[in-house]
Amino acid sequence: MSGDLSRLSINQETVKQWSLEELAEGCVKAGVRQAGLWRAPVQEYGVERAARLFADAGITVTSLCRGGFFTAVDPAERAAALADNRAAIDEAAGLSTATLVLVSGGLPARDRDIAGARERVADSLAELVPYAAERGVRLAIEPLHPMFASDRCVVSTLSQALDIAERFPAEQVGVCVDTYHIWWDDQAPAQIARAGAGGRIHAFQLADWITPLPAGVLLGRGQLGDGSVDFRSFRAMVEATGYDGPIEVEIFNEELWARDGGEALAEVAARYLEHAC
Repeated sequence: MSGDLSRLSINQETVKQWSLEELAEGCVKAGVRQAGLWRAPVQEYGVERAARLFADAGITVTSLCRGGFFTAVDPAERAAALADNRAAIDEAAGLSTATLVLVSGGLPARDRDIAGARERVADSLAELVPYAAERGVRLAIEPLHPMFASDRCVVSTLSQALDIAERFPAEQVGVCVDTYHIWWDDQAPAQIARAGAGGRIHAFQLADWITPLPAGVLLGRGQLGDGSVDFRSFRAMVEATGYDGPIEVEIFNEELWARDGGEALAEVAARYLEHAC
């Protein structure tokens, strides 16, 4: 395939039908030299073994998903979340990836204090930042679309994410700019500029917004070019800040998963070149 794929990273969930070994082999065949990984498959395969697999294939691990879920009120639940995030930081360090993506967590049962929940996210980061710094891992807060605020992520905008991140050193806490979640926000351009000026764009992810939404909203991410997102515009805004890192395609889509992995990856790469370059 002609075209520059040097900055393309394939998130593991985009070709979820593949094992880690198939992902490494498939990326090499497709000329893709970067991949974002998810914790559960890595844990099952073994962190050290996975690190060797991708290093031997010449593939850089650009991010690990995910840490977070910091909003519990119960002390035991909070302690468990912090322990799990320390484990996630260790896993990221073991994979030699600098970036752990964080999803903040939703509102606890019968809790309506969303501002308080966001403050608990900041409190948790205050405990985790020194641990991550010692291991060379930076934390990227990912805002999710507001439809996920109640059950998955009380951080819905880049502005909210940056309000938390800016309490900490930029090299330790930044944001994940995910087009799927922020394409609708008229403040996104200003907030991307704010994030870039502060050196806080730690991850940049692409997926399209398609309508009507599938019944399983979590699986509603579209292939690039199938929906409403202007990827070239977002890429231009992010790169105007000086960001020159990986551009990670992360698509949760059952139709894509039902296809042959090689064909799916080839299409992702072609769509990336067509719509994001």
